Amino acid sequence: MSQHDIQIKSPDEVKSYPATMKVYTRTGDKGTSALFTGERRGKDDAVFEALGTTDELSSTLGLAIAYLEGTPASALVARLEVIQCLLQDVGSNVATPVGAKSQAKVKRTRFDADGFHSSNLEAWIDELSEGLPVHRAFILPSGGLAASTLHVARTICRRAERSLVPLLEDIDQETFTFVNRLSDFLFVAARWVAMKQGVTEKIYVHPQGRVTEFDK
Repeated sequence: MSQHDIQIKSPDEVKSYPATMKVYTRTGDKGTSALFTGERRGKDDAVFEALGTTDELSSTLGLAIAYLEGTPASALVARLEVIQCLLQDVGSNVATPVGAKSQAKVKRTRFDADGFHSSNLEAWIDELSEGLPVHRAFILPSGGLAASTLHVARTICRRAERSLVPLLEDIDQETFTFVNRLSDFLFVAARWVAMKQGVTEKIYVHPQGRVTEFDK
């Protein structure tokens, strides 16, 4: 097992963990929340906008997984679960500004220092792209429930990327690179799922009936 392997624990293993915290804390009732460093900021701070968007992205991936299980495209599930775990790590990095006083926490939440996860996404993109129909026209979000959900995830991922821009000086560059690459992966993954499930993707057609092709 390499240092980059992520192990998804079974429900039985999770049940064995002691319940050490309550869901509610009441500490945010006045409109503030805490970073991993302990610093409190308003809940409308850019940090929490980014954290909320990555959480929304992970939740949407969970929905895509539910649509994928038991289908000809279920092989993608394991990769999406890995991505969900990595999004948790992205959140930890976002919640720990690199200039924080507690450098121990900054070191603990360092994300993808060697760029492995972004490179791995690129390898997955190349792999899933093999055999895909060449798209010469704009593809509309479509392709069935699972593929369409992945398209929704892709657009949320783009929003997550935009939400990170104001924080570029406070997060690791690799965090931003990973989220940027992830949206590309989700586009290809949506197309791959549609192909595996035998669902035809829809393309943009001009109101006058013209199909706009990239090579014309």
